[in-house]
Amino acid sequence: MGRQVEWAAGKPGTEDVLLSFQSDTEAYYGRLTKARDFSRRAVDAAVRADSKETAAIWQVNAALQEAEFGNAPTAKQDVTAALTLAPGRDVKMFAALALARAGEGARAKAIVEELEKSYPSQTVLKVYWLPTIKAAIELNANNAAQALVFLEAAAPYELGEPPQFQLGTIYPAYLRGQAYLAAHSGATAAAEFQKLLDHRGVVVNFVTGALARFQLARAYAMAGDTAKAKSAYQDFFSQWKDADPDIPILKEAKSEYAKLQ
Repeated sequence: MGRQVEWAAGKPGTEDVLLSFQSDTEAYYGRLTKARDFSRRAVDAAVRADSKETAAIWQVNAALQEAEFGNAPTAKQDVTAALTLAPGRDVKMFAALALARAGEGARAKAIVEELEKSYPSQTVLKVYWLPTIKAAIELNANNAAQALVFLEAAAPYELGEPPQFQLGTIYPAYLRGQAYLAAHSGATAAAEFQKLLDHRGVVVNFVTGALARFQLARAYAMAGDTAKAKSAYQDFFSQWKDADPDIPILKEAKSEYAKLQ
């Protein structure tokens, strides 16, 4: 990857793509400081190439990384920056998801309503992303049952390959797992998080693939399988052995693991 990023330097339409992909890889291993740097460079490269829409996608992708790590204030700043750059359909879509994951349910809901009015027949949006965003909003409001209802619409499509420049994250399964955790159904939650580990070709290097190991550990612990929970926590810590130590979700994982000992 390093050689490819070097090769792409200064090549419009290529440099920014690989820089953002590199950001995802750094985030996947918890190296958030490096991820932020590559995201910034990706945005700058896209702007230099006169592609503000793409720059905004890379910016809102960074917002999702921050939101999943528990850095809500930074996620919200990145969303604002992305929408300022180019408030296109996909940018708004990911902005709504990032806001929902960062605890801004009302703002996310407003964007969802706008998207529903503007793109009533856009299939991927209607059957995959909007149900996912609505579920994230409900999760934020501690309404796990309604989140699960919304996610039913996305279930037939969640293992599909996304369009170019859209994230391949199996987000519906990740959120469904969290909804089952909220409903205190550990074994069912574990099956959802396992999907992300079983389908690496879809998740690729997005951070949900790494965090699924942590969520799986939580699910096993809730189900009363301490041995599997410890193993899953250790897998996560091994993958994040070089992670920035101040990431909120990593601190949570370490605190929970300590209680299992």
